[in-house]
Amino acid sequence: MRVSQSTYYNNIFANSNAKLNQELFDVNKQIASGLKIQYASDNVRIFAETMRLDNEMVTVGQTKKSIQSGYKVSNQTDVTISEFTKSMNRMRTLLVQVANDTNDKTSRDAIIKELREIEKNLKDLANSSINGQFLFSGSAVNVKPIADDGTYRGNDVGMKAFLGSHNQQKYNITGGELFLGEEGSVNREITSNVVNSNLLGGAVLTEDSPLRDLMGDKNGVSPNIPIFYIRGTRSDGTSFKEKINTLRDTDTLKSLFTKIENIYGANSVNISCNSNGEIVIQDKLQGSSKLDFHMVGAIDYTNSMAGNADVKDIDTLATGETTYPPTGNLYIKEFSKSGLVSPTSIEGLTYDRAAFMHNGSIISSNVPQVLKAYNTSTNPYTQLNKNAFATDSTKISDVADAKKEILPSTTPKTYTLDGTQLLLKGTDVNANRVNLQIDFKDTGSTFSLDGGVTNYNIYNVDGSQVAADTMTYRQMMDVVNMVETNILPVTTNSVTDYQTAIENSELLGETSLSYDGKIQFEDLNNANTQATISLYDANTNDFTKNASVMTFNSNNALTVRDPKTDFFKTINEIIQGVESYNNYPDSTSIVKRNVGIENAIAMMDDLQDHIFRTQSAAGAQSNRLSTSLERIQVLEINTLSLRSSVVDTDLAESSLKLSQLTLNYQAMLATVSKVSQLSLVNYM
Repeated sequence: MRVSQSTYYNNIFANSNAKLNQELFDVNKQIASGLKIQYASDNVRIFAETMRLDNEMVTVGQTKKSIQSGYKVSNQTDVTISEFTKSMNRMRTLLVQVANDTNDKTSRDAIIKELREIEKNLKDLANSSINGQFLFSGSAVNVKPIADDGTYRGNDVGMKAFLGSHNQQKYNITGGELFLGEEGSVNREITSNVVNSNLLGGAVLTEDSPLRDLMGDKNGVSPNIPIFYIRGTRSDGTSFKEKINTLRDTDTLKSLFTKIENIYGANSVNISCNSNGEIVIQDKLQGSSKLDFHMVGAIDYTNSMAGNADVKDIDTLATGETTYPPTGNLYIKEFSKSGLVSPTSIEGLTYDRAAFMHNGSIISSNVPQVLKAYNTSTNPYTQLNKNAFATDSTKISDVADAKKEILPSTTPKTYTLDGTQLLLKGTDVNANRVNLQIDFKDTGSTFSLDGGVTNYNIYNVDGSQVAADTMTYRQMMDVVNMVETNILPVTTNSVTDYQTAIENSELLGETSLSYDGKIQFEDLNNANTQATISLYDANTNDFTKNASVMTFNSNNALTVRDPKTDFFKTINEIIQGVESYNNYPDSTSIVKRNVGIENAIAMMDDLQDHIFRTQSAAGAQSNRLSTSLERIQVLEINTLSLRSSVVDTDLAESSLKLSQLTLNYQAMLATVSKVSQLSLVNYM
């Protein structure tokens, strides 16, 4: 086939025309759509990069939304806590004002009224919400966090905002942190609440006062021998029961305090007198909530020896008198009075045998169960300061002072509840007398209602009998619940009967641990229960035996400072201290366990420190979220810019290219036109 010049140029025209037309079409399409490509086939590289950037934009958008949502909550939390601090500053100002003795009753009543209004405002702030969700309920955002009685109803779960890959930030402050919380740098401080005046006339007692001024001198014989019976718990959780019978009434209170300090352990506590002559004990170990104290004194004026004041069973001192001078010769000096129901005529003799407090359908103890986990792996003589409240699943052996020393003393101590016996005296929901005995045994724990004649086995879920050191609070409370509802197993040794009795008893009553680790029983069928409980160690009164391994309800010293925070409970105690019109604790007040105004100020200082620290945490959270929000906004703009540079049409560049292609196309048409007009004449 012969290829002519015309054919050649026709072929060039066809190819060039098609290519230029396509390029012109593409440029016009880019200008019209604003995008470099429409389909993946247009440019695979640009399409893949665009898809990657689109996914990143989605992630950035979700992250931005998460941060914005968290920041709103965090910022509102910060603002709300700021209002808390303002109200608390006003409350402290009023406390300092009311501590001024120049205030008359009318002024104090006005201050008390304002304090109660501030308390209501604090509860309103605690129940603040945003977008229908409560700020301080943890993850239970639909639950009102603070009940009318000041108890916390939310949970302790923090909520987190997504900041990026493997990066999250907590944005809420839970009520557990704000209203309960714990400050490890606080030293626990406790105080007696019976005013100690000079019985022989004169001012309130000081550390330098002789014991004769504290215990009296009815017979005029010196020296007499006062006896002091002391029970309590050390800062490491170990309990003690001691009798001090080596002092004379010529010795000073400081001598007595030194002996008490030695009982707690060398350099472990500070003991002093306040302006009411009451005993104040401060724990030197920070972050421990276990320190406890109870003391009662006795003196027999019949002779200069201890006489009837030195006894084995402290209950035998109930024959004495608490009024000075006594009509007889046995004088009993009380140091703590709580208004609890006591098994003896002298409340001050009672430490841990007082009946649980009664409030409608609920009876509850007043001593929190705090973990004391023994550190047997490294040093068997020390304890880990866990300081956490017990729960249903907590082993009682993790709380009880279940140590037994193996002689010689260089041999490590062992810790076991084997042989421990708890007693429960009281009445059930039908007002029937209850005499419960729980025996902790390694071979299998039991309980009885007749002094150990008929023993019911206590079972695990798997059907095995509960060993002493593995019994949990839930298992012990199941026994209490069965006894208090008068629902017992049909047989003494059937796990099926045992489980059935537990289930049936739960229809009539509920025994549980409160949020602050205190045992309580609720009568589910009666608004005002007839049930009563006094639960204690069988050895509590015998000063020839070991100290109580457990304490549930106690006529103990008042708590002034503690690492654990219970915000609204403390606020109420602070106001009660003002309502008592006393600067210091006074058991003669209507509320016997009032802390007094001076202690109320100290308690307010601790609450403010706790709130300030929590506010700092809230502020830090808000700052990080704010910074993250700024960063994600910059990232969003950068990602949009990068995507635009990848897929968006550059109008200036495309317009220039369109002009060039148009010019090329016109030039090609002109060239082809001229070539097409050539003939043989042009070559002749």
